[in-house]
Amino acid sequence: MSNYIFSSESVTEGHPDKVSDTISDVILDACFEQDAGSRVACETMVKDNLVVVGGEITTAADLDMHALIKGAITDIGYTHNDCKFNADTFFFLNLIGQQSPDIAQGVDAREAADKTTAEQGAGDQGIMFGYAVDETPELMPAPVLYSHQLGKALTDLRKNGTHTWLRPDSKTQVSVEYVDGKPNRITAVVVSTMHSREISTQEIRSELKRDLIEQVLPGDLLTPETEILINPTGLFVVGGPEGDCGLTGRKIIVDTYGGMGRHGGGAFSGKDPSKVDRSAAYYCRYAAKNVVAAGLAKRCELQVAYAIGHPYPVSVHIDTFGTGAVEEAKIAAAVKEVFSFKPADLIAELNLLRPIYKQTTNYGHFGREDNLDALTWEKTDKVAALKAAIG
Repeated sequence: MSNYIFSSESVTEGHPDKVSDTISDVILDACFEQDAGSRVACETMVKDNLVVVGGEITTAADLDMHALIKGAITDIGYTHNDCKFNADTFFFLNLIGQQSPDIAQGVDAREAADKTTAEQGAGDQGIMFGYAVDETPELMPAPVLYSHQLGKALTDLRKNGTHTWLRPDSKTQVSVEYVDGKPNRITAVVVSTMHSREISTQEIRSELKRDLIEQVLPGDLLTPETEILINPTGLFVVGGPEGDCGLTGRKIIVDTYGGMGRHGGGAFSGKDPSKVDRSAAYYCRYAAKNVVAAGLAKRCELQVAYAIGHPYPVSVHIDTFGTGAVEEAKIAAAVKEVFSFKPADLIAELNLLRPIYKQTTNYGHFGREDNLDALTWEKTDKVAALKAAIG
């Protein structure tokens, strides 16, 4: 259909699942700060005032897990006495083990019994997707981009003290009407935010409409008919891990394209880049974004698939949804010429063995252009090479 309404959501860093993602990525960064060879698969669960960390970590880093977790919770903002989940009083259970030697021998760049190559292999089998579309300057789908912008601005209003009644757990959602396949107007906006008891729902609705929605969303897309729903339940005092159990990796659509692009199912947070769930998804975004930035297509999606321990992808697929400026086969050939999807190569090209991951956890792993030195997959530095490969 060329005319339709599409909705995407975002959640702030105080959402229980994002608390878990943040803790996992803080631990990953702490490992990389001391040991670039760290292998990390860190999962976190939060509930009430308990933090449980599990998974597999092999590293030379010396970590104070409790201090790392306390710092993460403090930065998020769970420091109020009216929140059961609190940086000063949480309980901690450590269930971390080490990476399986069977997996390690497949990933390591070394010979091993019955291993067919001495090259670094993928950390697991699976499929990963990358997506880009020209409907926003960031080459992201409008609904998820605007949802992230609302969430980030809502957090800023809390952290800069503009609204001291705000608490960390919030969700946003934006519905966009498309006409002839292009964003035409915003039909609905939903904001649900945790708050202190002393403010009324009517005050929340008035202040967030004025200070958040009307300040963040494009004025040409907001109309008098836009439905604005702020705290539609009427009360949101009990929130965070007290209100809902949080788990790492449960916001994979929020992390990527808001449902507009496909997803292979693998989560990102807490994983070092030997896990292609994360690194190859970043690289596919890099390739897709450069295709669109080069004007070769208005919309582009890449799928790549891997076998565990194997140094090459088993497939690379490109879909431009009929928007290509040249034949899709030529675009595919150019992408395969310019980009190497071997795990070792893409990790090196994007410079992923660094403590950069806490910056990615919240408000989307893609469409962020605030720090391209760290978020290297958002660069459009392959445009000239792609055009040259097309000929």
